[in-house]
Amino acid sequence: MTINTLNTLTTVDAINWFMQTCTASRWCKLMASNRPYNDTIQLKEQALRCWGEMQTEDFLEAFGGHPMIGDLSTLRKKYANTKALASNEQSGTQEASDAVLLNLKTQNQAYLDKHGFIFIVCASGLSAQAMLDMLNARITNTTESEFVNAAAEQLKITQLRIEKAFGEKSA
Repeated sequence: MTINTLNTLTTVDAINWFMQTCTASRWCKLMASNRPYNDTIQLKEQALRCWGEMQTEDFLEAFGGHPMIGDLSTLRKKYANTKALASNEQSGTQEASDAVLLNLKTQNQAYLDKHGFIFIVCASGLSAQAMLDMLNARITNTTESEFVNAAAEQLKITQLRIEKAFGEKSA
């Protein structure tokens, strides 16, 4: 992908492309409508601005685009449209013991039951144990603070996916 290619996509194709980076449809429409972009710096700045305009339902839609960490049976199905840019995001679970994976799945369900949305963390580069430790630390937070945490983590994930799409290394 190049900026020029992104800028010249049809609106529908641009929205579909942005859906690979974040599944909040309103965010994708805003990003597509703000083209053209001069470079990835401007694109990522706009991603941040548009994310700041999102409402509760938009955040929940974005969170819903992720499988539960550790629920490996749903990864392929849930990541179908984000596969290219989301690959290896939960790679830390591939080396995890069965006990850690079971704990991740159990705690994720407890988190969902408590907060009403799944645990969102920018898992890139994290081991399964590190994700479990973060989940255990955050599960006791209030839902309001977890909503803020999840939205911030979602933005990190989106920015990483944009960087990956343009072949950039994370700063």
